[in-house]
Amino acid sequence: MCRHLAYLGPPVALGEVLNAPPHSLFRQSWAPRRQRHGTVNADGFGVGWYADGDPVPARYRRSGPVWGDASYADLTRVVRSGALLAAVRDATLAGADGEAAAAPYAAGPWLFSHNGAVPGWPGSLASLVPALPAADLLSMEARCDAAFLWALALHRLRTGDEPAQALADTVLDVAAAQPAARLNLLLTNGETIAATAWGDTLWYLADPGGGTVVASEPYDDDPRWTEVPDRTLLAASRTDVLLTPLKEPAE
Repeated sequence: MCRHLAYLGPPVALGEVLNAPPHSLFRQSWAPRRQRHGTVNADGFGVGWYADGDPVPARYRRSGPVWGDASYADLTRVVRSGALLAAVRDATLAGADGEAAAAPYAAGPWLFSHNGAVPGWPGSLASLVPALPAADLLSMEARCDAAFLWALALHRLRTGDEPAQALADTVLDVAAAQPAARLNLLLTNGETIAATAWGDTLWYLADPGGGTVVASEPYDDDPRWTEVPDRTLLAASRTDVLLTPLKEPAE
């Protein structure tokens, strides 16, 4: 469920990355090619981006389908950035959170997205609640599984974990509590990207000219797209991509 994408590279109009490619994230909202769970990503969308000289990203999120939002079309046509994270949300159960449940989630310099699901939520992750300070639980943006995963990862970031380690440890803790969880996580601070492939597709495109895209699926048929194996941690910059296998949690 869901599709997401992060980009680091030369400044471009957001739409060049999100809308222009033939199988863009925009098109994936109704016609994904590699989505294994769900078929229509119409229950919200969002894009976060960084402006020169400001480490705190801006966001534009809505609760409806991206194809019906004229303001999104204008925004992505004129706003330029060298770093962004965007997501379209799979059709899901009705809830009161609306826009707040749409990725990317944000705190300080960070943008975060979750592609996947946690069966049995929220009871299946009740054992992980004591790992979070009460203030972190009370300040969650939404009451969905993705927001809770973000709270877990953000707590690790705030206590000093590197981005890739924060995602890896979050995935292993959640998978131990709910082995059926699908946990493709995506995180950026505008300078690096960290991601996990755990139960769904993940790909990356590294341009020798100095750009990196990490996405749920390729947005075009460029042969340089590389699939990330399942149970893998990805750490990327504008010029390098490092893949590290993730071990299954201990029984």
